[in-house]
Amino acid sequence: MTAAGTVLMVTELQDATANSVIAELHQRGVPVARFNLSDIGPDLVSSAYFGDGLMAGWLRTSSRSVDLRDVRSLLWRRPVWPEFGHLPDHDAAHAVAQVRYGLGGVLYGLPGCLYVNHPLRNRDAEYKPLQLDLAQRAGFRVPPTLISNDLAEIREFIGRLGPVIHKALRWTPYYLEDGTGASMWTEPVATDELDESVIVASHLFQAQVPKVADVRVVVVGNQVFPIRIDSGLLDWRRDYSALKYSVTDLPDGMAGALVTYLRDLGLASGSFDLCIDRNGDFYWLELNPNGQWGWLEAETGLPLAAAFADLLERGEL
Repeated sequence: MTAAGTVLMVTELQDATANSVIAELHQRGVPVARFNLSDIGPDLVSSAYFGDGLMAGWLRTSSRSVDLRDVRSLLWRRPVWPEFGHLPDHDAAHAVAQVRYGLGGVLYGLPGCLYVNHPLRNRDAEYKPLQLDLAQRAGFRVPPTLISNDLAEIREFIGRLGPVIHKALRWTPYYLEDGTGASMWTEPVATDELDESVIVASHLFQAQVPKVADVRVVVVGNQVFPIRIDSGLLDWRRDYSALKYSVTDLPDGMAGALVTYLRDLGLASGSFDLCIDRNGDFYWLELNPNGQWGWLEAETGLPLAAAFADLLERGEL
């Protein structure tokens, strides 16, 4: 069954992945309103009314006007919140908070809307300890993992289970002293590289799987798209030119388990990272609830944009 109404697309201006989904929806005659949260002002105006047992409101962009009661689905991609750099710091901080809890709050509570994904559920699902616990309880094979800031326990873990890798608990912008941006990759770590400075923050250490390939699985509603990535790299994100892609299969029951995993987190879509060891066993590594996937469609020909369009047009899982 296909719902009626508009699809909202909340993302930054330069988002080619969103463009591919919009093109699919336009071909189907589905109305789409696209905007970025930083557009607020003359190019993004909204009002919402609550009372008399109802919610009513509208949103207007530079090219569209939408009745908020008529939104069938919302794709929350890569929006940027306004910063109000022209205001004094205290005024800017106040204005940002008002937008986040005003316009953001309205968008978070649209009646009858399918979220792909709800931004608050995306946020919750980014916590790796939660991901790991849910993966274990769901029956996935998870490498032994330690999250700690205790130097003695970390050294014992590495000594007992080495080789061990370290990876960030969450991606954040990181800059060197000269202001140059730097990426934080998954890296091997040894006990003699650690000192008491680890006590200042939590760190994630994980037994390194002797992998032969990685697998990125994009789940869209009930559609599951597994892609094998061959590279020979510990962290395949370091060199996209070294990657070879192929459409692959998952072990029996795993596709359904991944769909259920997302449902348990209140998500309609997500990108899973798995790997395969020398025995052909699959290991669960992590979930990116709002992961990039556009380049995978170009590399494999899988109909990922169409799958997202199907879900957004239908307006239900």
